[in-house]
Amino acid sequence: MTIDHDIDCAECRACCCRLEAVCLTDTGVPPRFLTEDAWGRTCMLRLDDGWCAALDRDTLRCRIYAQRPLVCRMLEMGGPDCIDARATIDEPLSR
Repeated sequence: MTIDHDIDCAECRACCCRLEAVCLTDTGVPPRFLTEDAWGRTCMLRLDDGWCAALDRDTLRCRIYAQRPLVCRMLEMGGPDCIDARATIDEPLSR
Protein backbone atom coordinates (compact mmCIF):
# COMPACT_ATOMS: atom_id res chain seq x y z
CA MET A 1 0.00 0.00 0.00
CA THR A 2 1.32 3.40 -1.01
CA ILE A 3 0.89 6.35 1.33
CA ASP A 4 1.14 9.92 0.05
CA HIS A 5 2.94 11.66 2.91
CA ASP A 6 2.32 15.08 1.33
CA ILE A 7 -1.38 14.85 2.20
CA ASP A 8 -2.37 16.49 5.46
CA CYS A 9 -5.85 16.52 7.00
CA ALA A 10 -5.28 20.13 8.08
CA GLU A 11 -5.20 21.10 4.39
CA CYS A 12 -8.12 18.87 3.38
CA ARG A 13 -11.61 19.79 2.22
CA ALA A 14 -13.10 17.03 4.44
CA CYS A 15 -13.51 14.75 1.43
CA CYS A 16 -13.86 11.67 3.62
CA CYS A 17 -16.85 13.28 5.34
CA ARG A 18 -18.88 12.71 2.16
CA LEU A 19 -18.27 8.95 2.16
CA GLU A 20 -20.83 6.41 3.40
CA ALA A 21 -19.80 5.56 6.97
CA VAL A 22 -21.39 2.29 8.10
CA CYS A 23 -21.02 1.72 11.85
CA LEU A 24 -19.72 -1.84 12.20
CA THR A 25 -18.84 -1.59 15.89
CA ASP A 26 -20.07 0.44 18.85
CA THR A 27 -17.65 3.32 19.38
CA GLY A 28 -20.10 5.48 21.29
CA VAL A 29 -21.32 7.63 18.40
CA PRO A 30 -24.09 9.83 19.84
CA PRO A 31 -27.46 8.64 18.51
CA ARG A 32 -28.27 12.07 17.01
CA PHE A 33 -25.55 11.42 14.41
CA LEU A 34 -26.83 7.97 13.39
CA THR A 35 -29.38 6.78 10.87
CA GLU A 36 -30.45 3.49 9.31
CA ASP A 37 -29.93 2.88 5.60
CA ALA A 38 -32.24 1.00 3.22
CA TRP A 39 -30.59 -2.31 4.18
CA GLY A 40 -31.04 -1.79 7.91
CA ARG A 41 -27.41 -0.91 8.60
CA THR A 42 -26.53 1.76 11.14
CA CYS A 43 -24.71 4.61 9.38
CA MET A 44 -23.51 8.09 10.12
CA LEU A 45 -26.23 10.63 9.35
CA ARG A 46 -25.51 12.84 6.38
CA LEU A 47 -27.22 16.17 5.90
CA ASP A 48 -29.21 17.09 2.78
CA ASP A 49 -26.04 18.30 1.04
CA GLY A 50 -24.31 14.94 1.60
CA TRP A 51 -21.84 15.99 4.29
CA CYS A 52 -21.59 14.06 7.59
CA ALA A 53 -23.71 15.57 10.35
CA ALA A 54 -20.76 15.29 12.77
CA LEU A 55 -18.56 17.58 10.68
CA ASP A 56 -18.03 21.00 12.22
CA ARG A 57 -18.60 23.31 9.25
CA ASP A 58 -16.41 26.10 10.66
CA THR A 59 -13.30 24.06 11.47
CA LEU A 60 -13.79 21.10 9.06
CA ARG A 61 -13.05 18.82 12.02
CA CYS A 62 -15.07 15.94 13.39
CA ARG A 63 -17.12 16.98 16.42
CA ILE A 64 -17.12 13.39 17.72
CA TYR A 65 -13.54 12.42 16.84
CA ALA A 66 -13.03 10.29 19.98
CA GLN A 67 -16.28 8.40 19.27
CA ARG A 68 -16.03 8.27 15.44
CA PRO A 69 -16.96 4.98 13.75
CA LEU A 70 -14.38 2.28 13.08
CA VAL A 71 -14.53 2.95 9.32
CA CYS A 72 -13.50 6.55 9.98
CA ARG A 73 -10.69 5.42 12.29
CA MET A 74 -9.37 3.05 9.65
CA LEU A 75 -9.25 5.62 6.82
CA GLU A 76 -5.55 6.36 6.64
CA MET A 77 -4.48 9.90 5.83
CA GLY A 78 -2.82 9.79 2.42
CA GLY A 79 -3.80 6.15 1.89
CA PRO A 80 -5.60 4.75 -1.15
CA ASP A 81 -9.13 5.43 0.16
CA CYS A 82 -8.18 8.98 1.12
CA ILE A 83 -6.69 9.62 -2.32
CA ASP A 84 -9.77 8.14 -4.02
CA ALA A 85 -12.07 10.38 -1.95
CA ARG A 86 -10.02 13.44 -2.87
CA ALA A 87 -10.17 12.52 -6.56
CA THR A 88 -13.91 11.92 -6.69
CA ILE A 89 -15.10 14.78 -4.50
CA ASP A 90 -14.29 18.03 -6.20
CA GLU A 91 -17.03 20.07 -4.60
CA PRO A 92 -15.69 22.06 -1.64
CA LEU A 93 -17.76 22.39 1.49
CA SER A 94 -19.83 25.57 1.64
CA ARG A 95 -19.32 27.15 5.01
